[in-house]
Amino acid sequence: MSNSFGATFRATTFGESHGGGLGVIVDGCPAGHPFPFARIAAQLARRRPGQSKLTSPRQEADELKVLSGLEPGTDLTLGTPIAMLFANSDARSHHYDDLAELYRPSHADYTYDARYGLRAVAGGGRSSARETVGRVAAGALAEDLLATLHGVEIVAWVAEVAGVIAPLPDLTTLDRALVDASPVRCPDPAAAEAMIAAIDGARREGDTVGGVIRCIARKVPAGWGAPVFDKLTAALAQAMMSLPASRGFEIGDGFASTRLRGSQHNDPFAVHPDTGQIFTTTNHSGGIQGGISNGETIRFAVAFKPTATLFRPQHTVTRDLQPVIFQPKGRHDPCVLPRAVPMVEAMAALVLCDHMLRARLARVADLVP
Repeated sequence: MSNSFGATFRATTFGESHGGGLGVIVDGCPAGHPFPFARIAAQLARRRPGQSKLTSPRQEADELKVLSGLEPGTDLTLGTPIAMLFANSDARSHHYDDLAELYRPSHADYTYDARYGLRAVAGGGRSSARETVGRVAAGALAEDLLATLHGVEIVAWVAEVAGVIAPLPDLTTLDRALVDASPVRCPDPAAAEAMIAAIDGARREGDTVGGVIRCIARKVPAGWGAPVFDKLTAALAQAMMSLPASRGFEIGDGFASTRLRGSQHNDPFAVHPDTGQIFTTTNHSGGIQGGISNGETIRFAVAFKPTATLFRPQHTVTRDLQPVIFQPKGRHDPCVLPRAVPMVEAMAALVLCDHMLRARLARVADLVP
């Protein structure tokens, strides 16, 4: 089903942008885990619109309501499906009244009509980034499991906007406090200011910009993932490319590796003198080899296109094939990247949590109490 993600740890999102609400059902969460209300609230706050002039002014509290999956009177998970619900409180569907018969450029209007013969006009329905509220909630739960069981740390940041490229930060110390020090979520102050200026300039001109988000996952053990079709790289790529406005994915050195020789790109193995553990002296592979984690920091990047809704007239056509000029209304992000940071982290956590649980079923030794 296209609304579900994961095999062992499975998240199914539901709801439309301007419907009564949205949510997610998580199946496969182990029993007895303290439900991370605070972590979920923190990630939802980072995803929420209306944070600054860089984001959509829509105001949604995104207050979490847990409908099932917790032991009554406690915060402990039961091991049964966990249903999380978020009400829509600031939907303005009348902004979309004149869109029912036309196709907005680079939106999902035409393709949804081609696939289903009808579509949710207001807010784009499930093609809206509003759908990701459920992903972020489920991802925060997955992240809490990863942190509790293995100490995994996931941090994403805005690395590029409108051609402004930030220098690579220290990946051993980077944390969310450094990322969130700027509203654009870039940890480099100079680059952040230039990015903000580029976004604000596009906004004032009725235009939009895109960019690149980078993400790391520290302390992922070796052995997560599977060969051939279930590679960890493939799962991460699918997860990231399922996000609204995503247009590219690379792992490790990515496309830059095509300009290297094998002697430059290979990651030599060594034994750590202090821990006695195998490690690689370089990490061009981005922490994954043969589709399986090797114990090094996983690092990848996701490219996002400019927001499709421009606040300037655009040419398009109607459902009955008539050319028209489209003048957008509503509330939209001039750049999706600041709010997409927790979305990238959420999808990374969902992938890693799913493969963590699957790895435990891969060997008989892991099943012995």
